[in-house]
Amino acid sequence: MAEDRVRPARPHHKLTDDGRPMREVLSYSRRGSRFTPRQAAAWEAHHERWVIPDEAVDDPGFSLASWFGREAPLVVEIGSGIGEATAALAATRPSYDVLALEVWVPGVADALGRVAEAGAANVRFCSVDAVWVLEHLLGEGQVAELWTFFPDPWHKKRHLKRRLVDAPFAHLAATRLAPGALWRLATDWADYAAQMEAVLGAEPLLEGGVVPRWEERPVTRFERKGLAADREITDLAYRRVG
Repeated sequence: MAEDRVRPARPHHKLTDDGRPMREVLSYSRRGSRFTPRQAAAWEAHHERWVIPDEAVDDPGFSLASWFGREAPLVVEIGSGIGEATAALAATRPSYDVLALEVWVPGVADALGRVAEAGAANVRFCSVDAVWVLEHLLGEGQVAELWTFFPDPWHKKRHLKRRLVDAPFAHLAATRLAPGALWRLATDWADYAAQMEAVLGAEPLLEGGVVPRWEERPVTRFERKGLAADREITDLAYRRVG
């Protein structure tokens, strides 16, 4: 029955009500999957311990705690890229579990090397759709902190609908935050910053806005690229209320 069907975790696997495949509007696109020698070495060395396979989330008994090997406060990063922020921030938070969501697998391989170098064994990576993860793997109030740094701006007008931070996602993310937990964001696109501020400011479960640059967040290649193009970097922070 269509009403019994759960939206698939893998991109482009969405079905119509009568079971026909359809293309889904996503906030990201899959890029190439070829590894450099350094990425291949990092993947070989670390993926079995630190990467949650896509198919693992299909198990009815799936448990994040089993992948981390403990129960601990959970930080979720959406779009970890090559792991520059992931490794630096997770290394200073050993008492937290960090779930890094990234669909670009070579980026995950890069991040594995950085996490290993930083000694941040508290990170697990997953390449499943982030919206699906929040909907189906995380419960209400489960997230101690959420990071969304430099999400794809989809700056062309015809692509704006693909931006991650919209009203439905803002509400979903807010419900997953624990009371008092923070959602930290950053972007180098002024119109996306304005959209974030408008959307998140309208969500009743959140309060916050534009804040000074978060000093703990390392300057990543995305930030350097924005600065090189003379784009202003905007940091935002919102706290779960209620």
